[in-house]
Amino acid sequence: MNDLKFGKRDKRGNWTPQGTLQTGPLFELPPKPVAILKWLPGYFLPWNLLFMASACVFWFWLTPDWQTLKTLNWQWAGLLLLRNMLAVFLFYGAFELRLYVQRRQGSRFKFNAKFPSDTKSDIFFFGRQNVDNMIRAFGTGVPIWTAYEVLILWAFANAYVPTADLPANTWWLAVIALLLPLFHELHFYLIHRAIHIQLLYKHIHSVHHNSINPSPWSSLSMHPIEHLLYFSGSLIHLLIHSHPLLAIYHLHFVGFGAVVGHVGFDKIETGDESAIDTHAFAHYLHHKYFEVNYADGGIPLDRWFGTWHDGTKAGDELMEARWQKKRDRMNASMEAEK
Repeated sequence: MNDLKFGKRDKRGNWTPQGTLQTGPLFELPPKPVAILKWLPGYFLPWNLLFMASACVFWFWLTPDWQTLKTLNWQWAGLLLLRNMLAVFLFYGAFELRLYVQRRQGSRFKFNAKFPSDTKSDIFFFGRQNVDNMIRAFGTGVPIWTAYEVLILWAFANAYVPTADLPANTWWLAVIALLLPLFHELHFYLIHRAIHIQLLYKHIHSVHHNSINPSPWSSLSMHPIEHLLYFSGSLIHLLIHSHPLLAIYHLHFVGFGAVVGHVGFDKIETGDESAIDTHAFAHYLHHKYFEVNYADGGIPLDRWFGTWHDGTKAGDELMEARWQKKRDRMNASMEAEK
């Protein structure tokens, strides 16, 4: 595909999509039903539908039965850990292999033209971003993900929390499934803003931001405390009338879905003139500029709180003006302390 039909490339080879990043229309006033109807297919397809399908496979065929789940033991918990690690390796690895190892698209639709494996950096284990990212993802990311899953399944199996029956509560569970991605975005925004506080950023979130030019393995490259916070939204299923299937779905669009925002490409080509949109540009800008786009725009939280970057020069100017105000406040504070 000719990516210049969809965006532009600067002198360094970095690619930017044309147009302006928009936040979702769900919370616009007055309501815009036509805009919402146009937006809905992208809300479901392809990613959320894919993660619901994977959750169904995991729940119905790759999870122990209720009787087994009632007793905590290392055997079935270990099997879930191996299952999740293999799934992450295959899913993340497929993106990494096609886009970064084989480089089937070259730098077409790639935001940052450089490939992380082409350079070394002392901030990463063994000087390699991918090696560092994989160690962190498999060392603490997937184990913490699995720990939440084990806890939730065990609680459901022992009836410590109310369980909605699938056939009897189909519509209720469908509504929850529809709202979960929005709940995740709210949860993610809140913890994301919190770990950008200077002290927490320095000791925790900076680990993730070492990957300024993110690639698939950067998705779960985090400090263990950030992993604990990142997956903690799944605990909502212990508080509402939910079902284990939805809890697994929740963990899938949090865990597997992280790769979508870090893939580094705006489109993944599927043919000579066809491609899948990743919607990764908003989060790429966060990795590039650090203090913008704490969420992805499904809920316009960044726009409401003044941290939205729409990918344009106007967005750059607003960001710079906000940074200047921040510098002025810091300078005034330093002067007052003298």
